[in-house]
Amino acid sequence: MEPMNITQIQDLIKFVAKSGVSEVEIEQKDFKITIKAASKKETPVQVYAQPQYAPAPLPAPAPAPAAQVPAAAAPAPAADSKYITIKSPMIGTFYRAAGPGKPIFVNVGDEIKPGKTICIIEAMKLFNEIESEVSGKIVKVLVDDAKPVEYDQPLFLVDPS
Repeated sequence: MEPMNITQIQDLIKFVAKSGVSEVEIEQKDFKITIKAASKKETPVQVYAQPQYAPAPLPAPAPAPAAQVPAAAAPAPAADSKYITIKSPMIGTFYRAAGPGKPIFVNVGDEIKPGKTICIIEAMKLFNEIESEVSGKIVKVLVDDAKPVEYDQPLFLVDPS
């Protein structure tokens, strides 16, 4: 695996700054990068990158979001109390389809059942298929395609009736 290029590092810095994660460490064969988000009183983000020339066992990197985690379902706010809100189980980038030119997983009006893939969330180059845990009809898609999402951010409103 090649070391990260500057664009990937900049994207990772933006991701860490927006995500609320305090620290991310990535280590490859001859490259190591640590990004620490500052507290509100400090400067925004600090980046430490150094080449690793001697392969030495080091502690495991910061935990990454778990792959293949089903979306959590929770009641929506009072105005939409009859709807179920499907929320993001992780931080990442929301995609409505498996790729450019591919069919969208679900549209408004589609019926869904537990186990049906409803979107993909990409986190650190891992594409995680998010499956529904509820049955019902998609009433609203709350996130635009290819936009960043936070943990527990509402993604879809579902009418369970």
